[in-house]
Amino acid sequence: MSKLAIRARHLSKEYRIGARQESYQTLRDTLTSALSAPLRRAGRLLRGQPGGAANLTEPFLALDDVSFEVARGEVVGIIGRNGAGKSTLLKILSRITEPTGGTVELYGRVGSLLEVGTGFHPELSGRDNTYLNGAILGMSRAEIARKFDEIVAFAEVERFIDTPVKHYSSGMYLRLAFAVAAHLEPEILIIDEVLAVGDVAFQQKCLGKLEQVAHEGRTVLFVSHDLNAIGTLCQRAMLLHNGAIVTSGPAGAVVEQYLAGAGAVSHAAHRPPDRASQELRLLGVQTYQDGRATSVVNCRAPFDVAISYEIIQPVRGSRLFLVVRNERNDTIFGTSDYDDPSPAALQRQPGVFTSVVTIPGNILKVGAIYGTVGMDVHNDRVVLKEDDAFRVDVVEEGGQVISGRHQRVGAIAPLLQWQTTPGAVDR
Repeated sequence: MSKLAIRARHLSKEYRIGARQESYQTLRDTLTSALSAPLRRAGRLLRGQPGGAANLTEPFLALDDVSFEVARGEVVGIIGRNGAGKSTLLKILSRITEPTGGTVELYGRVGSLLEVGTGFHPELSGRDNTYLNGAILGMSRAEIARKFDEIVAFAEVERFIDTPVKHYSSGMYLRLAFAVAAHLEPEILIIDEVLAVGDVAFQQKCLGKLEQVAHEGRTVLFVSHDLNAIGTLCQRAMLLHNGAIVTSGPAGAVVEQYLAGAGAVSHAAHRPPDRASQELRLLGVQTYQDGRATSVVNCRAPFDVAISYEIIQPVRGSRLFLVVRNERNDTIFGTSDYDDPSPAALQRQPGVFTSVVTIPGNILKVGAIYGTVGMDVHNDRVVLKEDDAFRVDVVEEGGQVISGRHQRVGAIAPLLQWQTTPGAVDR
């Protein structure tokens, strides 16, 4: 038996910018699309638009000459900024999409979890989907039955196992999908960034299961923005950038290189000057830590958000605001320059200004955060608002688990002072 689990050689994947993305279609969808295509082309010609899509697209390399090998029983993390090619690579390895060029050799049964409930049929019950997914993975009915109770217990869906999964919440969907993928013992397990969807307790349960899978000698490919999980679970990591592998090696060293700038400084969060109202123009948003522009920050230290804007017309009673959300779209906190007003901010005279707000260290949890910036008149109206004006990946220094911050409940993880003295509290 080969000592290799995966061998990839010169993989490339080209998409057409402007083309419709591939989707998973039923036979009815495919026939309907084919029959309606001539009518759609005729409609475009009547509207004076090109009859075909060739002139509307341009090539884009999502993967560019990617080669690597993964040994049997190895746990490999894949990291990189959004758009680096991580999910495209996993879809090729999972045989969901074909590469434009290159080859992949897989030595063993593959189980993948790339999206919540991938492969589940909404009309079937949790029980039926468990057996269906097991069969897709190549498991016999006897093997699935042997693991069935363990899967259901892990997913905590005992009461609803015979309910169609279309009635499941997203959390129930995710728990069952992960339980099936992890418990049906594929030789190669491919996991994309899906664990961020679940609650904190479930995330820790999943990470514990992945550790168990790794100790059993199975091969795991794990994509995550949680660099603590990468450093803890993975022996090796690969850093992707613009569809190519920048570096590959021990997980700690690769995480250090990522934090040192191979994807952080060169991709600092910045909003180009493309949003304006009659009264305000947003010129840019930049994040800084230790005096340098970056979109990967150490949660143990403060960092700055600099908002540049132009006042076109003075707005009486206006305030510049920032709202920070996490990956589940929960609002973590909001602030405005009324918290610490300066004369320049409150006068709002025409001109170009930059307002800097400092976010303290030891407050945020590990993970991605998103910032909405804008200006409003309190209890009256919004002058201008820009959602997702920036994204920051919050990590712990060196990608190592220092304070257990990623395991804490709640939207934030402050490090607070505790003091213990003998005796009871005076009443």
